Amino acid sequence: MDIFFTICAFIVAALICYNFKSFPDKSVVLRSVLFVLVVRLVFFRILRTYASIIRYLDEKDLLRVVGAVSLGSVILIATNMSGLAEKNEFFLSKTFILAEYLLTLFSLVGYRIIVRFLHRFITRQNNHGIPTVIFGAGELGNITLRMLSKKEKSDFSIVACFDDNPKLLRKSLDGISVYEPESEFEKIVTKYDVKRAIFCIKNLSPKRKKELMTLCLNHHIQIMQMSSSDEWLNSDFRFGQIREVKVEELLSRPPIQLDKTNIETQIADQIILITGAAGSIGSEIARQITSFNPALLICLDQAESPLVELDLELKELFKCFNIKPIVANVTDLIKLEAVFKEYQPSIVFHAAAYKHVPMMEDNPREAVNVNVGGTSNIANLAVKYGAKKFVMISTDKAVNPTNVMGASKRIAEIYCQSLFYKTDVTQFITTRFGNVLGSNGSVIPRFKKQIEAGGPITVTDPEITRYFMTIPEACQLVLEAGIMGNGGEIFVFDMGEPVKILDLAERMIQLAGFVPYIDIDIKFSGLRPGEKLYEELLATKELIVETHHERIMKAKVREYDFDEVKSNINTLLDTAKAGSDMAIVTIMKQIVPEFLSDNSVFEILDKPKNKSEKIKL
Repeated sequence: MDIFFTICAFIVAALICYNFKSFPDKSVVLRSVLFVLVVRLVFFRILRTYASIIRYLDEKDLLRVVGAVSLGSVILIATNMSGLAEKNEFFLSKTFILAEYLLTLFSLVGYRIIVRFLHRFITRQNNHGIPTVIFGAGELGNITLRMLSKKEKSDFSIVACFDDNPKLLRKSLDGISVYEPESEFEKIVTKYDVKRAIFCIKNLSPKRKKELMTLCLNHHIQIMQMSSSDEWLNSDFRFGQIREVKVEELLSRPPIQLDKTNIETQIADQIILITGAAGSIGSEIARQITSFNPALLICLDQAESPLVELDLELKELFKCFNIKPIVANVTDLIKLEAVFKEYQPSIVFHAAAYKHVPMMEDNPREAVNVNVGGTSNIANLAVKYGAKKFVMISTDKAVNPTNVMGASKRIAEIYCQSLFYKTDVTQFITTRFGNVLGSNGSVIPRFKKQIEAGGPITVTDPEITRYFMTIPEACQLVLEAGIMGNGGEIFVFDMGEPVKILDLAERMIQLAGFVPYIDIDIKFSGLRPGEKLYEELLATKELIVETHHERIMKAKVREYDFDEVKSNINTLLDTAKAGSDMAIVTIMKQIVPEFLSDNSVFEILDKPKNKSEKIKL
């Protein structure tokens, strides 16, 4: 094709130069054609203009064509100026060379663009993929659109782009019109029967992102997200980078700003121990701590397989090799003492705990042994071996507890606080927050499995609400609070607005591309033992004190006499070894008077039963 258009350009240029009259001698024309053709072929070969796949043409391919034609014309000009043209009887006048250059360049570039356009047009006409819109007409949106257009059999048929930038409205992105979201979204959705939306905006605020995603979900449109990493903007694109949006991304909160300098100052070159390291919170704390260069990161957990996975992940993905995984139970005092004696950690993050409310309601003995006994074991050893800080991961269920799990965590909080006031060796800091989205055993994985099975999704009660955070959010705040604490504090995190579990279930169904109650049904199973309708982050008489971090507050709570607390807890642990469940819970209620059971067999222990007048110990 390049040779054909080169010959055509030569002929037309010659006709122009001779005013479409008679040519010179045929032998001169033949010699001139052969010379020009050889020159062109040499540079076509050198710059490999023929090697590109025209339907995937890009700027680099066009630049190679421009370079080859331009260099060839330079040789023709040099031949004219040197006198070789006259000597060899070539007609290479300056006018001819200019005309031939422009015609050759126009034809070679033009036919490539036409072929690419026709292929793109035919592909789009024959694309029976799912009607899809793109949010974001910037660089990332452009790359996404171009890559999807190159794919011959794509699941995506792009019909429109949306962008908030008024300068882009009514313009075209690679042939696709750009519209304003609010005013024209419904019209486009109706016209093209849009089923999918791909978000391709790098720096979209959480609030605006939630608004646009809600707009899509209200029209039953499946939302997908294009990875925003800068490497994709260098055209290193894979279709796997278009992923489904997670429900966590609908939490409309700005990103957390950490005092990384202060955190690194206290963690760098220190020996850090994380209990419950293989769990959702413990493993994320481990991931985040690796960036602060600890001298040694001790990951302790009783779950062998998840601990192996964490060890491999930290070494392979995070390139952190100063890790010591230890299989141990926090109730095993002998093993724990050996660990503290050998490694003597300076900072302890205590995340090990039993956390499932209904399970612990049926097994109060285990809740006490692990959540109370395990915490006291780790806390005592932290003091004995001189740890600087002990950061306990608690829960909002410890506030006015209505279940065994929450009460056990509250008792653990009380022990740590009272121990701090008894000793000046270790700073004991408690962090208290609500549910984390996507953690092991949370509603998100459960709902996802139920959706994959075709439903129904089971929700305990239509009015049940919970505070939610993402796992990285919670762990970032744990690190920040742990470093800012001086001991004895209970830090409460800003969890945002409480979320109705029913709304969460409906959103997850919509994110999966289904219609709630039609494609996937939702059924209500009733509150489980010990379960509240609403969670609280502070007890009724606790006061909030602001800190320098806008997302972290400090709860003012009463101080406890350590000797009394220790005596009560020893009695509780002794009862847990041989006593009945009723006996165990009776002592828990004595230690935590505000513990009033709800929807539980232990309600009979509450005398008088007046849940509206809970008190704080």
